[in-house]
Amino acid sequence: MSRLEAELGYTFADRALLQQALTHRSAAGRHNERLEFLGDAVLGYVIAEQLFTSRNADAEDALTLMRASLVRRETLAEIALELDLGNCLKLGSGERSSGGHKRASILADALEAVFGAVHVDGGIESARQVICRLFGARMSNLNVEDIKDPKTRLQEHLQGANLALPVYNIVETTGSAHERVFRVSCTIPELALEVTGEGTSRRAAEKTAADVMLKRIADIE
Repeated sequence: MSRLEAELGYTFADRALLQQALTHRSAAGRHNERLEFLGDAVLGYVIAEQLFTSRNADAEDALTLMRASLVRRETLAEIALELDLGNCLKLGSGERSSGGHKRASILADALEAVFGAVHVDGGIESARQVICRLFGARMSNLNVEDIKDPKTRLQEHLQGANLALPVYNIVETTGSAHERVFRVSCTIPELALEVTGEGTSRRAAEKTAADVMLKRIADIE
């Protein structure tokens, strides 16, 4: 607890709130879903406010892309790993044995719950300070073109060349319910190109396939 508080730069007046934030619903006792609900809203507000204040030259669509990049599950899970949050979590035996302390969705949800707990314990200013401390470098280094997902970049590239949009299809699904892997094809009939990509969700696999396709197109142009 003390180590995590040091990483957050915040000391709880009521540590029971932090305990609750770190308790998954699979474990006994009060779990973190309500705090996660609050933390999600607090995070979205603080990130939007910081981007609005610091990115005066960017239009609304660019700010929306940047906010989405910062609050997405993958980014939250990365920060949670940097905090070693997984080893602080209270999980049920089933979740613990199946690697729940490393699962991106659980880590991301727990981090949002921590933000919610900070807000309840110390108010919006304390939550703002914690979020800015953890997201500061990422906000400073944002570039709109870099954060457009591969599917968007591929679509824009094809539209610019007056070509039809790519077609995505699931080729194969493997793995257990907790560790599902999707393999998806991305096809551009007009260019006679087809590639595949894998991911832990259909959307993630489509993004991977789109990224592979962008590289394939760059090689032949």
